[in-house]
Amino acid sequence: MVKGKNIGSTLESFLKEEGNYEEARSTAIKRVISWQLQETMKKQHISKSEMARRMNTSRAQLYRLLDPENDKVQLDTLYKAASAVGKELHLELV
Repeated sequence: MVKGKNIGSTLESFLKEEGNYEEARSTAIKRVISWQLQETMKKQHISKSEMARRMNTSRAQLYRLLDPENDKVQLDTLYKAASAVGKELHLELV
C-alpha cells in the first residue's frame, strides 16, 4: 500500500465528467453567500424584517435570497444585501 497517494479522480473531475460541475459550483457559492449573510445578520442582530427594509425589498424576496437551495439570485440583489449589512461583494473572473 502506498501512503499519501490518491487513487481515482477528484470530486471536481468527476463532476466535470458527469456534466454537473457548473451546477454544483453555482449551488455551493450560493449556499456560502446565504450562510455568510445569515451569520452577519445574527452577529449584528438584524431581523429579517429589518434586512428587507434596508434592502428596500419584500420579505419574500429576502427569504429567496437566504434560501440556500435557490441559486437564482440577481447580482443587484446580492449587492443590496451586502450593503445592507455593511459589507462589500467582490466578484472576479479568474
